[in-house]
Order: sequence, then structure tokens, then C-alpha cells
Amino acid sequence: MANELRIAEGFPFPLGATWDGNGVNFALFSANATKVELCLFDEKGEKETQRIELSEYTDEVWHVYIHGLGPGTVYGYRVHGPYEPENGHRFNPNKLAARSCCSIRTRRRTSAS
Repeated sequence: MANELRIAEGFPFPLGATWDGNGVNFALFSANATKVELCLFDEKGEKETQRIELSEYTDEVWHVYIHGLGPGTVYGYRVHGPYEPENGHRFNPNKLAARSCCSIRTRRRTSAS
């Protein structure tokens, strides 16, 4: 699977993971993160198979589009940033910020997209 994936910049909205029939757009809000990595896992969610840095950052949303992914993909985020509990920041890239399967939200295509 990993060899078939193509990465594009994606869109900052909608937030979350959105499948459009060809791939998945990932969008994660964080005003204070310095780096976000998308971690893909095997079907059982036990072994990380690929880590992709979200290099696009628009209006405090980190985003990427992965061609070839679909519903059932197990993923999580590693979010880098300051560890300053006194300021409400507890970033720790050694832990997954979220781990789930892609939702089956679909985005309708319009002539402009």
C-alpha cells in the first residue's frame, strides 16, 4: 500500500479525515504546534508503516492529501511543539495525539474542484 500512495498539499477544511473516493484529506487544527506528522498503521493498528510530515499550514490548520488511502485506514498524529504546562502546552511527539480509522465523510465534487 505505501508504495502506491501519492502525497499532495491538501486543504485546510473540512477538519478531520475526509475521503473523496480517490484519497483522504487530513486537516488538523493547532495554533501552537511546530510540526505535525501523520502516522499510518497496519490494518490491526499495531505497527506503524509510514510517517508523513504535514508541511502545509494554512490559517492554523496543518493539512495533507494522500491519494490511494480510503476508509478503514488506521492513523494517528505526532504533534511537536512546546512543553509548557504553565501556558497550557503539553506537546509530546513521543505519544500519538489521536489514533483512529478514517471517517467515511465524503466531499461532493463541483466543477470548481
